[in-house]
Amino acid sequence: MAVNAPLARLIEQFRALPGIGQKTAARLAYHILDMSLDEAKSLSAAILNAKEKMGYCKVCFNLSDKSPCEICDSKKRDHSVICVVENPQDIAAMERMRDYKGVYHVLHGAVSPILGIDPEDLRIKELLIRLQETDVKEVIIATNPNLEGEATAMYIAKLIKPAGIKVTRIGSGLPVGSDLEYADEITLSRAMENRREI
Repeated sequence: MAVNAPLARLIEQFRALPGIGQKTAARLAYHILDMSLDEAKSLSAAILNAKEKMGYCKVCFNLSDKSPCEICDSKKRDHSVICVVENPQDIAAMERMRDYKGVYHVLHGAVSPILGIDPEDLRIKELLIRLQETDVKEVIIATNPNLEGEATAMYIAKLIKPAGIKVTRIGSGLPVGSDLEYADEITLSRAMENRREI
């Protein structure tokens, strides 16, 4: 069946999103076309609004509509403990568990020579500067428990340890090869409780 050019373009745009295959892209496109014009405009406005108003926190590099973000700006958080994560989605996962009261630092990826991602491509330099400028007692490395996450954790630990700052890694509870953003609160809570020094 031939697909009209506007529909084909919409499917193509959905297909470009991570985790969206051809069938899901087509299903989303047809759903959009079934919406009322007001609903479609509302969705479009929400996308544009988020794109225009969201940016990165100048302290932790989390996505936020202000900088510093609410977590970095909060006096209720323990600023002597920094949890290092790969992506902003990981902060949302950690916050769901409600046990962690420290602050965060987002690397925006993990070291992966295969994908051409070197340590210089991540926010590691900014983390080291942050550690020099603040009184941090512990850095919890909560990168994903896969090959790239482990390599990134070991690299960061090697850089931080000479400064005398305690460096821990989240413990067991997360299956190897999984991503933090998909973990449930209990699993994350156990992983945080069982973190170990590296």
